[in-house]
Amino acid sequence: MTDPLFAASEEILGLAENWLEQGRNAALATVVGTWGSSPRPVGSHLLVDETGDMMGSVSGGCIEGAVVEEARQAMQDGKPRLLEFGVSNEDAWEVGLACGGTVRVYVEKLVADQ
Repeated sequence: MTDPLFAASEEILGLAENWLEQGRNAALATVVGTWGSSPRPVGSHLLVDETGDMMGSVSGGCIEGAVVEEARQAMQDGKPRLLEFGVSNEDAWEVGLACGGTVRVYVEKLVADQ
């Protein structure tokens, strides 16, 4: 049986390759670490192009929006980023969540093979 995360990653990376072959700018965000509650596991990807087309997910909600913005910036300046988002257990309880958590996301501009 194929791991669904692996299958999704293959599909996302295949699309990234297609976009680069078409001359589109693209950035890839990857979950590289989690602690506590996190909606997506390590290895999850989000692919973004310069027009805002996307595939995949690294979190959802406002975190995903912030990652997309960082991906757009990475496409412009070529610099990778290591982002960290989180909420403490105490703060989570105050807003009605069962527990806190942290997610670390690496964002990089993709470059076509020369």
